[in-house]
Amino acid sequence: MIRFMKKFIIILWFIKTGNMNKTNILKTYPRTFWIANTIELVERWAWYGFFMLFANYLTNGIDEGGLGFTQSQKGWIMGIGTGILYFLPVITGSIADKYGYKKMLLFAFGIYTTAFFIFPYFDSFAGVFAVYIYLAVGAALFKPIISATIAKTTDESNSSVGFGIFYMMVNTGAFLGPMLTLFFKDNSYDVVFNISGGMIALNFVLLLFYKEPGRDDSGNTLSFGEIIKQAFVNIWTVISKDFKFMLFLLIVAGFWTMYNQLFFTLPVFIEQWVDSSTLYNFFALHFPFISDNYSTGTGEMQSEFITNFDALYIIVFQVIISAVVMRWKPLTAMTTGFVINSIGMAMTLYSQNVIFLLVAMFVFAVGEMMGSPKITEYIGLIAPKDKKALYMGFSFIPVFIGNVLAGVVSGSVYQNLSDKRSFAIELAQSKGFVITTDPKKNEYFLEVAGKMKMTEQQLTDFLWQQHHPYNIWIVIFGIGIVAAAALNIYNRKVIKTK
Repeated sequence: MIRFMKKFIIILWFIKTGNMNKTNILKTYPRTFWIANTIELVERWAWYGFFMLFANYLTNGIDEGGLGFTQSQKGWIMGIGTGILYFLPVITGSIADKYGYKKMLLFAFGIYTTAFFIFPYFDSFAGVFAVYIYLAVGAALFKPIISATIAKTTDESNSSVGFGIFYMMVNTGAFLGPMLTLFFKDNSYDVVFNISGGMIALNFVLLLFYKEPGRDDSGNTLSFGEIIKQAFVNIWTVISKDFKFMLFLLIVAGFWTMYNQLFFTLPVFIEQWVDSSTLYNFFALHFPFISDNYSTGTGEMQSEFITNFDALYIIVFQVIISAVVMRWKPLTAMTTGFVINSIGMAMTLYSQNVIFLLVAMFVFAVGEMMGSPKITEYIGLIAPKDKKALYMGFSFIPVFIGNVLAGVVSGSVYQNLSDKRSFAIELAQSKGFVITTDPKKNEYFLEVAGKMKMTEQQLTDFLWQQHHPYNIWIVIFGIGIVAAAALNIYNRKVIKTK
């Protein structure tokens, strides 16, 4: 599998650049680099196979297999739960540095696997929240280790392409995961969680071939409690002595707040508002296998399938973008990427037209490919050699803050500005309709449509015109642009780059 991956990337690079000499850089990476990328590919396959569907699973009607939670409840679960996932690596990175990467990966995959398999047995808000946090612990143990492995197996001469490859593997898994789980989603959401659990279990096999890069066992003498204490000492050391680094992390948190709407808000927005019949008709005519297996059964494409185009764009174009920005300074690439990314995300939430949405997602993906890999690369380059995992753990701090804030935006903010179910309930109450269906069911919307003497699509269009749910783009665009402007000021005034 490792040889196949290397050959695939070499061939793809040659096709895109037309220069085989540029593939020589790929020969500079050790075997551990490729093993780590393969593990990341499988882990992301499992994660996004469920996560891309998670927002709609939480909020869809119970008659559609969802849990019928409100957007606000969804925001709490996805924001706080995912935020914890990205905060813990600050500590787990230090634990991995002391106990060993391989042991921690084994422990992480054990938690990860069991969490996925027990997920379908919980349907209350508290229960789902608890099991999601348990899942987040497993993911948090995993994350800093693989990033640190990539950092330790690259240097200044090849880190840009190395992290570009790493990010391409992330998005290959992010693309393949939903494509697999969506194929079986109609059977039950239970199958989605079981597939993800099975995928994570494959990493137990890959772990047999993983060799820790630059592992030093001489310092592994502290107790677990002492390691936790030392982790917080290290955290305070970084916070108190590396002001520029901490300021950088706070600025980048704004980017992640905007970026996470791809998973928190966009699938729900598409499900509620976007007319994807044009795309369905295209696939039905030219690729009926896709329309048969990735549609809702009502002449519309599944919203998660559409959102997954972001990962597809990155798989196809990441090597090209990495080659283009390889010689760019990381902060310059990040600032440019943040601006483009913000424009793209704002555009995705502006129209009911699915073709416009696909173009907007491409713009979003270009910005993502320029900026996001450079964040990890930048931290990997400035991190002290003996604290790679610790600094890589810190790289998740802005993602933690961004997830918490993204939960607020996609939760209460979305519910007030853009939630179709809330608008339907408000309409029914204002008209004095007696609706017998539980609001947690999709049938509720259909019954309101019947009372209004409208079809489902007609009521959707009516609410679109009445409430302007697309205005949420202003909030999300504003967050991203402020982050880009702050990073530009940081680059020129704090780092003092001309």
